[in-house]
Amino acid sequence: MGNCLHPVEPSLSVDPNSNQWVLGNFQWNYSYDENESYKSFDYNADLEAAAPCHSCNLLDDSSLPFFILASVLGILASGTVLFALLRPLFHWQLCPGRPILAQLAVGSALFSIVVPILAPGLSSAHSIILCGLGYWVWYGSAFAQALLIGCRACLGPKLGAGQSPGLTLGLTVGIWVAAALLGLPITLASDTSRGLCTLASSRGLGALQSTHAVACFVVFILWPLGLMGAKGLRKALGWGPGPWVDILWVWFIFWWPHGIFLGLDTLVRFRIILLPTCLVQKVLDLLLHLAEALAILHCVATPLLLALFCHQATRSSLPSLPLAERRSSHLDTFGSKS
Repeated sequence: MGNCLHPVEPSLSVDPNSNQWVLGNFQWNYSYDENESYKSFDYNADLEAAAPCHSCNLLDDSSLPFFILASVLGILASGTVLFALLRPLFHWQLCPGRPILAQLAVGSALFSIVVPILAPGLSSAHSIILCGLGYWVWYGSAFAQALLIGCRACLGPKLGAGQSPGLTLGLTVGIWVAAALLGLPITLASDTSRGLCTLASSRGLGALQSTHAVACFVVFILWPLGLMGAKGLRKALGWGPGPWVDILWVWFIFWWPHGIFLGLDTLVRFRIILLPTCLVQKVLDLLLHLAEALAILHCVATPLLLALFCHQATRSSLPSLPLAERRSSHLDTFGSKS
C-alpha cells in the first residue's frame, strides 16, 4: 500500500507564452514591471500539496482491497453480534447493559458501511454529497461509540439493572445527537478533488478542520484519560470504585493514535509547529496514515470485543443464579429459538 520510499521531485519551468511558473502539476501567474525591481505572484495552487515533503501516501489506490475487506468483515461481524444481542442466543440475555452494547454494534456497522465511500480508487462513485455523508457517518459513529463506552463506564450499575428505561432513552438520544454535531465540521470541510473524497484545501475552511481535530483529541484522548483519572482519584480518596474499566476500553487503542497524529498534523499545517526536515514530515504522514488504518480496523475489532464481553459477563452470571432461574432461562432461550 502506498509509496513512501520514492519522493516526488518537483520540476520548475517557465511558460513564456502565458506568463506562468509551472511546478510539477501546479502553476501560478506572475507579472513583471521593468520599472520595478521585484516580481509579483498570483498563486492559483496549493503549494503545500505540491511540496515534495508531502509525497508519502500510504493509503492510495493500491489500498482499496484493505478498505473493502475491512468493510465486509465489519458488516458481517457487527450484524452477527447485533442479531445475538437483539434475539438472544445462549445466555446473552443476561449480558448487562444490552441496549448500550447493541448501540455499539450499530455504530460499528454504520462505520463499516461507509468505509468504501472514503476509500481511494473508487473515484467514479464519489460526489460532494456522498463524500460529506461518508465523513459524517464515519466520524459520527466513532464519536458515538466513544461516548457510549464512557457513559456506560460511569452509569454501568444503573444501566445494567434494567430499571431505568427513561435514563437509557435519554442517554441514547443525547449521545447520538452530540456525535452528529461533533461530526459536522469535518462534513462541511469535505470535498472531492480529482474524483477522490478528501478535505478541502481552502484556507477559509481551516477553522472547521481545526475544530474537527480538537473534537478528535478531546473525545479519543482526553475523554478516556479523564475517566481513568477520575477512577484513580476516587479510589485514592476512598470515594468508591469510580468508572468501570473493562474489555470494551480496548476500543480506544484503535483511535488514540488517530487523535494524537491528527492534532499534530493540524498544528504543523497551520505553522504552529515547524518541522526541521522533509524526512520528519514524511514520517508524520506515514504515522497519520497508519493511525487511520488502525482506526478503520476498529469496525472489525468492536464486534469481537462485544462478543468477548458478553461471553465473560454471562459466564460469571450463570453460577450465581438459582437453579430455578437457570432452568427458566433455558426454557426461554429454547422457546425463542422455536
